[in-house]
Amino acid sequence: MGMIYPIGIQSFSEIREGGYTYVDKTALVYELLSTGKYYFLSRPRRFGKSLLVSTLEAYFQGRKELFAGLAMERLEREWTEYPVFHLDLNAQKYESPRNLTEILNASLTGWEKEYGAEPSETSLSLRFRGVVRRAAEKTGRRVVVLVDEYDKPLLQAIGDGALQDDYRNTLKAFYGVLKSCDQHIRFALLTGVTKFSKVSVFSDLNNLQDISMLKAYEGICGVTEEELRTVFPESVGRLAEANGLEVEEAYGELKKWYDGYHFAAGGADVYNPFSLLNTFKTGEFGNYWFETGTPTFLVELLKKSRYDLRNLTEEQTTADVLGSVDTMDENPVPVLYQSGYLTIKGYDKRFGLYRLGFPNGEVERGFMSFLLPHYASVGKSESIFQISLFMRDVEGGDIDGFMRRLQGFFADIPYELARDLELHYQNVLFIVFRLMGFYTRVEYHTSQGRADLVLQTERYVYVMEFKLDGTAEEALRQIEEKNYALPFAADPRKLFKVGVNFSNAIRGIERWVVG
Repeated sequence: MGMIYPIGIQSFSEIREGGYTYVDKTALVYELLSTGKYYFLSRPRRFGKSLLVSTLEAYFQGRKELFAGLAMERLEREWTEYPVFHLDLNAQKYESPRNLTEILNASLTGWEKEYGAEPSETSLSLRFRGVVRRAAEKTGRRVVVLVDEYDKPLLQAIGDGALQDDYRNTLKAFYGVLKSCDQHIRFALLTGVTKFSKVSVFSDLNNLQDISMLKAYEGICGVTEEELRTVFPESVGRLAEANGLEVEEAYGELKKWYDGYHFAAGGADVYNPFSLLNTFKTGEFGNYWFETGTPTFLVELLKKSRYDLRNLTEEQTTADVLGSVDTMDENPVPVLYQSGYLTIKGYDKRFGLYRLGFPNGEVERGFMSFLLPHYASVGKSESIFQISLFMRDVEGGDIDGFMRRLQGFFADIPYELARDLELHYQNVLFIVFRLMGFYTRVEYHTSQGRADLVLQTERYVYVMEFKLDGTAEEALRQIEEKNYALPFAADPRKLFKVGVNFSNAIRGIERWVVG
């Protein structure tokens, strides 16, 4: 009997009762609940935040039987039962203020059935305060508040200022109860993707501990290298067999595809659990996390802030910037980090600077093919298909075919990108060549006003230079003068030198020459 993978199952009791594989996080959970009271944890979507909340819920309900054989069984002696208020904001689409009030009202109504209501409690926050107080009085125990995806409404309203303000005010009052009912609360955890510091929960609850970037809790969600090797060796063995790989090669592939998340400076590698389990289940490497939906607001942010996509591979920033998303219109980096598209790649202690980059192959490939249709003239579902056509031309030595295709990508540039033509050309080239880099060797260098590129396939080497409002001949001359092709002088492969000129007048590639 092999392992049963709990894909998409976020209920701790269902996993435990159904005999699903569970990576034991309960020692960290115990640490959390015995050392503090108010916590916030941010992780990307599909990273196991809901399962963590569900685990805490089972613990505070005193459901000892679910923890049999886990670290918690050894650590906990008392198994006290507390009243638990579990608010899950995950399930709803938030398109109007009514959506949020409905879901809060539904939760409150359920709690009031158990602990009673007062006619004077006319607002959502008064009702919440009342029910917390009564629960504590009735049971003689302080209450536990667990909020899953506290920021979901705010994230869905990005781009709609009025709606976001509405949600913010509702949630501000609702979460404000945590402060006013402090004496009735035993424990509270809020999870989410981002940290909207303008939601008073962060400014009012001065004892709220954000554990998102703490080394002690870096592995509380996701799968660490150690867990992969101790919990899943037979899964990796089967995967290796299915793909004709040695076991260590399979570990290497898993690392390349799904590892690479770091949530603390100098922290351990964390694998994306959703992709890992899907790979074990299907026996195939694929873009599982990516296919569960990337928010289009990210692209809007990148365009609006005129972000230079080349920075994605070498972004640097401070912990303060990473922790907050309040300036995202000017700087999309915190949102990219918190949503899991970028992660910590290095840390410079002296200046307190984090170096960021793509966590792994799945995210980079998925993100690039997702961005392509938003920047270039290509259909939404066609990115990888178009790249495969480029590859066919490049591998066949058909440079004109390749350049005509590239020229097509610059047709009909939308107005908001055309204001910044040089940035737009650089962004499209960056996306195209990053994607081609998954299938062949690409080196892409840029400096002020020019870009040079080396593409290598089995039979050909292309050295290309791109000019803006110059001439194709000039670009070709630069390849000669700067000796860009020198490293390939003794190479047996056929060498192409290609000079390309972009023209702002026609908003695209004007011509190219091959030397």
